[in-house]
Amino acid sequence: MPTFPKPKFVFSYDLPEEIANLRAWKAKREVPDRQPDRLLVATWNIANFGAQERSPSDLALIAEIVGWFDLVAIQEVRENFGHLESMVHLLPGHRMVFSDSSGNQERMTFVYDTTKLTLLEKIGEVALPPSQYRNITLKGIGAPFQGFDRTPYLATFAAGGTSFLFVNAHLFYGSEQRGDIQRRALETFAIAKWADLRRRSPFAFTREIIVLGDFNMPRREQGDAIYEALTKLGLELPEHSTVVASSISSDAEYDQVAYFPKETRPLLTGKRGVFDFDGAIFPKLWQSRGKTDFKAWLRYYISDHRPLWMELALGSPR
Repeated sequence: MPTFPKPKFVFSYDLPEEIANLRAWKAKREVPDRQPDRLLVATWNIANFGAQERSPSDLALIAEIVGWFDLVAIQEVRENFGHLESMVHLLPGHRMVFSDSSGNQERMTFVYDTTKLTLLEKIGEVALPPSQYRNITLKGIGAPFQGFDRTPYLATFAAGGTSFLFVNAHLFYGSEQRGDIQRRALETFAIAKWADLRRRSPFAFTREIIVLGDFNMPRREQGDAIYEALTKLGLELPEHSTVVASSISSDAEYDQVAYFPKETRPLLTGKRGVFDFDGAIFPKLWQSRGKTDFKAWLRYYISDHRPLWMELALGSPR
């Protein structure tokens, strides 16, 4: 995504006050505290992270939210990962791993708590050889699959005796033109196909596969081309406990978490949702400048996406 315009007005805020606002909203939105026998996983597209100017206070607000979770898949980390590194340094015990930049000079990143999760041996990118491209087909789409614009990134972790493979994806958007939607649907199906092949393989590193990220999915419902492509081979998308979109500017449900029900459903605690940080921070900005400037500020200094989270129970070794 191109960088958002920098707001032309100045707004100063009190960092401790805004952190208190976030924490109060966290409790109201029933985002649970981290527990030893639970795994809190989130996905967050942080708009043009590293390409837009952010102050140390802005990074501290982002770090406050990221630190609520055990693992966060972050999209739109740009080639300059300086802001990401500064943010992670505010979180004791946390580490980051990230991909090389690909489409739009973006890196896919995992930030995780090393006291809860251990990084395992398998780490890399979702690899589909060109010889398999002909198998990425969907009814009604004649165009061929030509690979990913932004290569999905994967990493495996152990937590509480369970091993997980997480796939971090930010799929092609382009526009709402038919050709771009079809290209996005093929990318989505390629992720689903890869995940299905991995879990069926006798040599699978782990069958606990969770795909999360920004799928640029307008609607989480039958009839939406992206939703149908993602769920075609069995991936399941949970309903959210908060009736809030993941975009601060529309009702789009771009960001999702998907898993195979046989493997992952037994671990679900039923706690999940979207954290609408925009309902908590900068109330003085909203009051003084109104909705348009408020959202322009958020898009530039925080993000135009809200984090989506899910809680899993950690059980016996698998």
